[in-house]
Amino acid sequence: MTDMTGMTERDNAADTTVDVLVVGDGAAGLSAALTLARARRSVLVVDSGEPRNAPADGVHGFLSREGLAPGELLRIGREEIAGYGGRIVSDRVTGVRRADGRFVVDTAAGRSHVARRLLVTTGLVDELPDVPGVRERWGRDVLHCPYCHGWEVRDEPIGILATGPAAVHQALLFRQWSSRVTVFLHTAGEPTDEQWEQLAARGIAVVDGEVTGLDVREDRLCGVRLASGTRIPVRALAVAPRFEARGTVPAALGLARVDHPMGVGSYVASDASGFTGTEGVWAAGNVTDLMAGVMVAAASGMTAAAAINADLVAADTAAAVAARRAPDVFGPAAEAANCRQVMGERRHGIESLL
Repeated sequence: MTDMTGMTERDNAADTTVDVLVVGDGAAGLSAALTLARARRSVLVVDSGEPRNAPADGVHGFLSREGLAPGELLRIGREEIAGYGGRIVSDRVTGVRRADGRFVVDTAAGRSHVARRLLVTTGLVDELPDVPGVRERWGRDVLHCPYCHGWEVRDEPIGILATGPAAVHQALLFRQWSSRVTVFLHTAGEPTDEQWEQLAARGIAVVDGEVTGLDVREDRLCGVRLASGTRIPVRALAVAPRFEARGTVPAALGLARVDHPMGVGSYVASDASGFTGTEGVWAAGNVTDLMAGVMVAAASGMTAAAAINADLVAADTAAAVAARRAPDVFGPAAEAANCRQVMGERRHGIESLL
């Protein structure tokens, strides 16, 4: 088995404690690992190879990387990290426990990695509406974020699959990119009087009835099918997934999950630096910020990495101070060593006592 950096499984066997273990190598995890490696920290990234944005044709809104394929962005990031001595392992984390003040991270491949600090960047899971074809087209022409995909479907007929009250807001957003927007009420309730007026003012059509499937021709979305049998042409369909923090790691650590105030899902709570409130554990990216795009996620990884390094600096300094205060620090051997370091050839005669 070979991991993402080209090192063999044996090469990556955990025989030492790393400063930081990062769970997840998306934009947040890789950005954090790069920052930590440049800070001369030993860092290990463990990732299961299931990037959320894999179906997308490109990363958008990321300055200097506009339109780059998601997999290519990750490949470049991994190479940069390896260049500074960071390591990346393709594996799935199955458990985390504490032992002797360290984190022991177990994986599906039977490995155990030990780390002083832990950064969780496992991202989120998109829980999609239960409509045949939606999952298969997800990230291609079934979309949710106009800032990520709006330009690519500009001026096309865009449908909004309404599953809750946020559908009207989503329709008004996509109206910025196309004048041909249709709201399919599907399982959502009736819009309020104010919303009806907003939709009418912006020329957004509303279709009643449940959507039962998608029409796809030559691997491209061309319409939606209603329970009544009616087919209505669209080239893109916007949905509103429920976002849930991904993975077993947050649960294993007992990290608090918080319901998003907009009702769109739940996330791992953290402060502005990514600190979760659990000693030694930080979080970054979509696992703690459900609405973050790729660039925001990358920035949060760098922020968390800086906070982790500062925490380790404080711990290293405290340990050094404690060692300096230890009784044997002022013994003859220690005094002679200090003299050699500080005084050089001008040291006094305490060496004669040894």
